[in-house]
Amino acid sequence: MKLTINRDLYSVDNKDANRKLLWFLRDDLGLIGTRFGCGAGICGACTVLVDGQPRRSCITPIAAVADGPSIRTVEDLAATGALHPVQQAFIDEQAPQCGWCMSGQMMVAVALLENNPTPTDSEIEDTMTRNYCRCGSYSRLRRAVRRASDLASQ
Repeated sequence: MKLTINRDLYSVDNKDANRKLLWFLRDDLGLIGTRFGCGAGICGACTVLVDGQPRRSCITPIAAVADGPSIRTVEDLAATGALHPVQQAFIDEQAPQCGWCMSGQMMVAVALLENNPTPTDSEIEDTMTRNYCRCGSYSRLRRAVRRASDLASQ
């Protein structure tokens, strides 16, 4: 099987077909920005983008994303050497407190803005509250996504 992760191609043994994507990213590739949270696909800390759509990597078997789809992790956001507008906005708005959920939150924000560059506050809230933030930073997350939308349009 082949996986395309952050524009690089990786080979994975067929015996790992049912292994969860999260553990391949973290343990095999060292991409530790993708966090382990609940392990049940509920909290969203492990969110990556698969063909531009948010996906919980802790419950996604490797076989489900092999041989075709493009996978992006939080490490890919600054691949050009500059911060992605979402990353910059999260810093500017001081969105993170403990930071555990932030990589997943950023990936959800990226997907939202790539599909809808100028979302309403209601659309932002609906999207961002699908990932849990134990610190309750939802108002800062909303401001950060709004700022990222503005930064991206400049």
